[in-house]
Order: sequence, then C-alpha cells, then structure tokens
Amino acid sequence: MKHDFSGIGMTSARTRGRMLDRLRQQGIRNEEVLAAMGNTPRHIFVDEALAHRAYDDASLPIGLGQTISQPYIVARMVELALTAPHRDKVLEIGTGCGYQTVVLAQLFKTVYSVERIGQLLDKARVRLRDLRINNTRLRHGDGFLGIAEAAPFDVIVMAAAPAFVPESLLNQLATGGKMVFPIGTVNQELRMIERTNDGFSESKLEKVRFVPMLPGLA
Repeated sequence: MKHDFSGIGMTSARTRGRMLDRLRQQGIRNEEVLAAMGNTPRHIFVDEALAHRAYDDASLPIGLGQTISQPYIVARMVELALTAPHRDKVLEIGTGCGYQTVVLAQLFKTVYSVERIGQLLDKARVRLRDLRINNTRLRHGDGFLGIAEAAPFDVIVMAAAPAFVPESLLNQLATGGKMVFPIGTVNQELRMIERTNDGFSESKLEKVRFVPMLPGLA
C-alpha cells in the first residue's frame, strides 16, 4: 500500500497543497486520505489540455461521456470508506480514468475495480502500470454484477449513480462492511449502507451529481 509518486509529472507541490487546504476547509479530516490525495498526480488522469485544471474543485470530462469526480467528492467517499473496520479488500464500481483507484490503492491492501467501458479501462491499466501500482485487480465488466468470486468486500465504493441499490452488490458486502454510493436519476444523493449481523442500515448524506450507472459492457 506504500506508494511514492514524487517526481511524476510537472505539477508543483504548491498546486497540490492548495487542493489539500481547500479539502480541509470543506471538512475532510482524515489525514491518511489527505496524504493519499496529495500524493496522487491527478493531472496525469485528464487530457493534457485540461491538466492545468486538474487540481481545481471540479469534475472534468475524461471522454466517452464519463468524468473524473471533483477532488472533494473523491476525498469524502474515501474518508467514509475508511470508517469500515477492515481494509483488506475494496471493490470500486467504475474505474473510469483510474484516479480514485490509485487513491484507494494507497489505503487498502487490494483494490478490485470494475469498468464497463473497455477503452477507459485500457487507459487506466496503462496509468496504473506507469505508476507501478500492483495491488489492483481491474476487470472489464458490468458494475451491477460486482465480482462475486472475490467477495466478501470490506468496502464497496461506487463512482456512478444507479437508480436503485443493486442487490448483488449488497450480497458481496462483508458483515461490518460499508458501501458508499450515489443514488438517483435527477436528484442524486450520497448514501452509505453498513451490513450488520441483523441486515443493513442506511445513512443519507448529501446531494451529489454523478454520471448514471448503466448495465452491460461498452
């Protein structure tokens, strides 16, 4: 889980420092999350033409109708994920450009990540290889199905918003595990579900905006 990306890319430490200051002002308290965010070269995950905006608090297009989430929402979801009691296995639904995958890889023993769009996954694989990250398992697959054979997961983090909670993903959550996800079509909100011995308990957190979660492969 120890990764050092210093020297990769050209973005100044000051630019990343400003992002971390802003995340603290926005309420992110977990220093491990802040360290992982500050350590991750976000500018290499976006098109070169947008690299100067990589550390702004904005979601940016990554092609094929998808986006890289704003730093705050990545930090918020990862901070929530770290409230789970164990950090052995996390399942990420929606690899996208691989940015959140890299943040998670610094904090969990193994990151399993599913992406339905093959072209995005290919690019993410290259980035992760360039960063020499080897504790991730990427799969071209349908996020609604998860990765049943690798379950149970201590944490499930979803980077796209379904209209309903996928039951197959709930079934892949370990007891005590947490699932952090956006939900909804027009009005979306961030939620967290915890699996207990008696079932599931759900918390509603804040308004968010994500791309819709779609079934099948592309």
